[in-house]
Amino acid sequence: MQPFDLELNHINYAVFPEGNETYTIYKNGKEYVQIQKDEGEQWIKFDGETGTPVFEPDEEVNALGKLIVAYIENPEEDEDEEDEF
Repeated sequence: MQPFDLELNHINYAVFPEGNETYTIYKNGKEYVQIQKDEGEQWIKFDGETGTPVFEPDEEVNALGKLIVAYIENPEEDEDEEDEF
């Protein structure tokens, strides 16, 4: 899967799929956080220094996770338009 962009609260994020439902998120052009889908609709972020999972609930991470799932299920129309040219 190719990297893609998402917008949350008027902030643009670049999403780079890493496999195993793990994604590296860039915010404002800088690496921001790595997240992974957990059970249900919960997402886990990883500590940037140690790479260990942080199991505290994080609203931003869960909101990004929901956007990722929605994107994967229904890729943006922009990709379809590119195929027309």
